[in-house]
Amino acid sequence: MSFNMEEYVSKVKSAAKFLKENIDIKPDIAIVLGSGLQGIAESLKNAKSISYDEIPNFPVSTAPGHKGEMIFGKIKNKNVMLMNGRFHYYEGYSMKEVTFPIRVMQEIGIKTFIVTNAAGGMNPNFEKGKPCLITDQINFFGDNPLLGENNEEWGPRFPDMSEVFSKRLRDLAIKAAKKVGEPIFTGVYLGITGPTFETPAELKMMRNFGADLVGMSTVPEVIVARHAGMEILGFSAITDMAIAEGLEEVTADDVIAVANKTGEKISAIIMELIENI
Repeated sequence: MSFNMEEYVSKVKSAAKFLKENIDIKPDIAIVLGSGLQGIAESLKNAKSISYDEIPNFPVSTAPGHKGEMIFGKIKNKNVMLMNGRFHYYEGYSMKEVTFPIRVMQEIGIKTFIVTNAAGGMNPNFEKGKPCLITDQINFFGDNPLLGENNEEWGPRFPDMSEVFSKRLRDLAIKAAKKVGEPIFTGVYLGITGPTFETPAELKMMRNFGADLVGMSTVPEVIVARHAGMEILGFSAITDMAIAEGLEEVTADDVIAVANKTGEKISAIIMELIENI
């Protein structure tokens, strides 16, 4: 994919047009299903699934545990689109490719963006296998999806980042978590490129920077969703304790196994709060 802005905009619009022509609903809420969150897809009513490889100009997901489809339907009478499988910078995609689906969502008319991920917990008070609400983020990718020419139709040259994750939606999520009886942590998410897990020295540095969670996604998508004027809510499934002292070896399989269990808890919270959005 080449990134002359005019060409990029045209590719996004073409993908959005294809989706609009192939779905019967106008979704207001988009949910990015990170590792372990596929359960939400099963609760969709009148679900219609469209594989990424059917959508013009769409990248293809190669990450383990990511299916690669858009699913449209209803949850609690709300029109929803699910992104089942995301794109990561470590897969070799550019930032514009990683965030291509978010631009397509913008063109479709999405107003609320719920993002989920699997993350390492750096805060010693956290517990593995528990959900965490993201209060803010740190971009440690050394790149930004808004670099280059700005398309004014999509958003301002210098977007405000004073409240990236909506306080209103966070309050709703905390109430929903109480209602379904799920303890939930809150914390700052730091995004890095991966694909390596972090060294103890890196974890110590990131913790000193004020981060509670670390992961290899989310930050680019959220920057673009913010630029697009969407209201954003973020959840992390704490899949391992990423604490410098006594750091244990971790594998992708371990992460996915815990993410699947924790994802069920996050799914329950999202299902509870969605009707109040």
